[in-house]
Amino acid sequence: MKFDIDRFREILDTLSRNKSRSFLTGFGVFWGVFMLVALLGGGQGLKEMLQSNFEGFATNSAIILPQNTTKPYAGFRKDRSWCMVYGDVERLRRQVPELETVSPTLSHWGGSAVYGDKKTNCTMKGLLPDYQNVEAPQLYYGRFINDMDVRQNRKVCVIGKRVYNDLFPGGGDPCGKRICVDDVYYDVVGVDYSAGNMNVNGRADQSVSVPLTLMQKVYNLGDSVQLICVTARRGVTMSSITQKMRDVIAKAHNIDPTDEKAITVFNTEVLFGMLDNLFSGVNFLILLVGIGTLLAGAIGVSNIMMVTVRERTTEIGIRRAIGATPKNILGQIISESVILTAVAGMSGILFAVMVLEMLELGNTTDGVVGAHFQVSFWTAIGASALLALLGVLAGLAPAMRAMGIKPVDAMRDE
Repeated sequence: MKFDIDRFREILDTLSRNKSRSFLTGFGVFWGVFMLVALLGGGQGLKEMLQSNFEGFATNSAIILPQNTTKPYAGFRKDRSWCMVYGDVERLRRQVPELETVSPTLSHWGGSAVYGDKKTNCTMKGLLPDYQNVEAPQLYYGRFINDMDVRQNRKVCVIGKRVYNDLFPGGGDPCGKRICVDDVYYDVVGVDYSAGNMNVNGRADQSVSVPLTLMQKVYNLGDSVQLICVTARRGVTMSSITQKMRDVIAKAHNIDPTDEKAITVFNTEVLFGMLDNLFSGVNFLILLVGIGTLLAGAIGVSNIMMVTVRERTTEIGIRRAIGATPKNILGQIISESVILTAVAGMSGILFAVMVLEMLELGNTTDGVVGAHFQVSFWTAIGASALLALLGVLAGLAPAMRAMGIKPVDAMRDE
């Protein structure tokens, strides 16, 4: 099909003679494309906003915590309180080889951190170096707790973002400076800027993290641990080894292995799986609504082209009489349909991208974009290809009708 500048001008002239119909039809396509692109970009931004709440947290992890027993076992009554000990960590490492990380934690709430004349509330956390595999820190200054700190019981700490801002409002590197928490002095070795809302035993930005063995001695906690955080090796699902972990701990503490509440295992794998399924459903719904709206617009284009062909019966008949081939008529009608669809569709894409960009700018904090409300390049390319296809399909039926017009019938119609 040959397409030159003269034919393009002819098509524009034809569309301009039907301004009202062309506008209404084009608006249908425009709105359909706008809805599709805006919903896809908005869904992507919403997904990133929710995922930011779990930023840095391992997706194949679980948290083991003790609670009162709910079943009698081995001569012990139910509702018995118990606590985990450091030996449980070693048992899990030896008897559950599917685990990659086994990291115990301790916490103490209601503490106060002091530096000079500055004071702020904080949560003390006792951690081991491998805790980074469970909740990855975002170190702004310094380093995290290492093995040497644990072996030598060094009085060092890593402070959260809020603690850092309250104690050091002037900014700068606080590493090497000494803060006091509950009458004990610690040397700051790092600043953690983690911003996720999924934290273990308190928010990361309000925490002061110290070596776990040191915290056991400072707060006279003996060998006890409050939680045990674990991650599975690659290819191992946490749900497949949950009961195995419960059996190991239950045997050491004379607890019924079927007492799931006494040995609670919070499986984050299930939580992340639910989020993935949720957004898969949302994306499917967005595609369904957007493509349905696009199809409605394409049907509108087809209808308007049918009306146009009916009104131009005489013109088409005369063109056939003076030598126009069916191929020429077919090319003209389909070209008009494609141009009308493409102009309206591209306008919808541009407007949707502008709206998404405004949403993205509104979600910026301290110059950092919180979530990207945008569609990918290939999504835009796919939408453009879909528009071209719909334009051809929308013009096909009117074009076939135009090809069937005979010069004699056109003159009789006149």
